[in-house]
Amino acid sequence: MGDRYCIDSHKITCHPARIAEWLNAGDDWEKLKKIYPIYVEVSPYGGCNHRCVFCAVDYVGYQNIQWDETRLRIILAEMGSLGIKSVMFGGEGEPLLWKPLPGVLSYCSVQGIDTALTTNMVAMRADYVDELVRNLSWMKISINAGTPESYAKIHRTQEKDFDRTLKNIELVIKTKKQNNYDCVVGAQMLLLPENIDEAVTLAKKMKELGVDYVVIKPYSQHLYSETKRYENLTYESMMDLELELKTLEDRGFDVVFRSQTMNLLVGDQDRYQKCYSTPFFWAYVMTDGSLYGCSAYLKQDEFCYGNLNQAGFKELWEGERRKKNVEYVRKQLDIKQCRVNCRMDKVNRYLWELKNPNKHVNFI
Repeated sequence: MGDRYCIDSHKITCHPARIAEWLNAGDDWEKLKKIYPIYVEVSPYGGCNHRCVFCAVDYVGYQNIQWDETRLRIILAEMGSLGIKSVMFGGEGEPLLWKPLPGVLSYCSVQGIDTALTTNMVAMRADYVDELVRNLSWMKISINAGTPESYAKIHRTQEKDFDRTLKNIELVIKTKKQNNYDCVVGAQMLLLPENIDEAVTLAKKMKELGVDYVVIKPYSQHLYSETKRYENLTYESMMDLELELKTLEDRGFDVVFRSQTMNLLVGDQDRYQKCYSTPFFWAYVMTDGSLYGCSAYLKQDEFCYGNLNQAGFKELWEGERRKKNVEYVRKQLDIKQCRVNCRMDKVNRYLWELKNPNKHVNFI
């Protein structure tokens, strides 16, 4: 029980060779340029069937553009050959609206790349659910209310999408159990004043459906989001909710109430002073093919290394624009201006300790 999947933590400690490579590279660009991501997020489709009130990437514009399947397969094969171990399909839009996705997941499995999916699940079709569940390491469903009425208001969609999502989750769980697939199925609620009274209701529904875990996470203001509705939201008054949610846990169902992350929203005086995960251990690929070192800086030229429709991953990753970004992140980026609780926050805390150890570290 608890956070067995390290959702409120990190897993970079499982990659000591890559970390050692980074530590040993020092300031040598010829070595640094060869350090490839462990994990890459890919946005296959720009459009979305929802307009969630908290959407971080609303500023990108929900464009109805998509990856060319053949080109993305070429890039994914190259990524696998370069030592990239995992790809999460999510992004600026709803990935299940991209029709080639199931086949591409199978292709990733052949290439030795672990895959994951974040989705609102509404667009899932029964004819490909087996291929989906068979190939994914995990999927996480964004479902931000416990009733159709609140769901429709928060997702800014129709109430019927709530029931459709539940039915699709039920089908996924049935497919997983019938075939003994390994895919871990989770659900996630972003905790807001509008849904706090439905967190327990949602968790109970997810447990009844057979979901492996439910995550209750805090809002984090994106630097460039158009929405500022929750920019000053804090969670001190909501922390007691964890105790009630935890009573639902058993050996087959976890509740990951991200209290550590909530507490870090305010009063975090011990934050690292530099971002070490960017641009080394992860990357983000936009729907238009642009390759970025950090998803918090989409559409910002300093973090864009070029376009994968015009060049290969290796060429861009070892190219001049990434070299400049390495220098920018090291010498100019003020992380006090970065998104609080960003994707790599916990990884950065660990890497900071490695680079800036406390005294007496040999007394293990």
